[in-house]
Amino acid sequence: MRYVVTGSAGFIGHHLCQALLESGVAVDGVDAFTDHYDPSLKRANAARLARYDRYRGVELDLATAEIDDVLTGADAVIHLAAQPGVRPSWADGFPVYVERNVTASQRLLEAARRTRVPRLVLASSSSVYGNATDEPTAEDAPASPFSPYGVTKLAMEHLASAYAENWGLSIVVLRYFTVYGPGQRPDMALHRFIAALAADEPVIIYGDGEQVRDLTYVADAAAAAIAAAAADVPPGTPVFNVAGGSPTTISNVLRIASEHIGRQGTVRHAPEQPGDVRATSGNIDRARRLLGWWPEVPLEEGIKRQVVHQLGEDPRSGL
Repeated sequence: MRYVVTGSAGFIGHHLCQALLESGVAVDGVDAFTDHYDPSLKRANAARLARYDRYRGVELDLATAEIDDVLTGADAVIHLAAQPGVRPSWADGFPVYVERNVTASQRLLEAARRTRVPRLVLASSSSVYGNATDEPTAEDAPASPFSPYGVTKLAMEHLASAYAENWGLSIVVLRYFTVYGPGQRPDMALHRFIAALAADEPVIIYGDGEQVRDLTYVADAAAAAIAAAAADVPPGTPVFNVAGGSPTTISNVLRIASEHIGRQGTVRHAPEQPGDVRATSGNIDRARRLLGWWPEVPLEEGIKRQVVHQLGEDPRSGL
């Protein structure tokens, strides 16, 4: 069995590839090593994956390159490649989001149509909900993005529906809620908190810190993609929330990290950022029922694992 994973060297991607490889699946990992954050971090992930005999790394840009040869004969394609992050998606940053989240996805859908890929799994985001009125939010809640990033992810979903309905593609969409864990992107909140605490620098929190996030451990996020690639799902474009199941405040995330590191740190509050929603919380009943998936790593344990990985040692010894 052979899967293609786009964004294979990224945060979720390299965890997903490793899980697939260790289960015996051959993986073609596609990545463009873009500069949203330090590409050397992604190249290090790719180098670790290259140690597996069943892994083949393919460096190409989905927005411009020929894709068909990579997809031909694949049993499933899991599309994680994207331009992430809410705050940089405004103003001059928007064209990059359109290219990497909309154009690249449309070209992948076209290639999947031509090569008759049996199953395509697309990674979307809880950002499509915007400031949802119902918590936890179910998949049939109105989509009302609060940022340009969310708009591009919803556009990708609509493209997927069009291709599924017109061409019969078997597509599953996963709406991820704030993924965290070892290897988290350096621009994300928990990574920044840990780095600041370890360096005895002020911790920057945007807004009052009472924003709620439904954090999802990265291994659970990868497991959801694997389940979606194999599950017998209804025709069309089924959508599933992938959430951790324990919504909590940003301030509480910092508190847990502080306890594991053994430092409280100094908090500095910065203004709320455009596009940041007040709360996210995902209803995961549909994923439990149809994918047989549910989160397994508790929040405190997941944060502890990220702290230990990020600092490279037991944080209480030597800090």
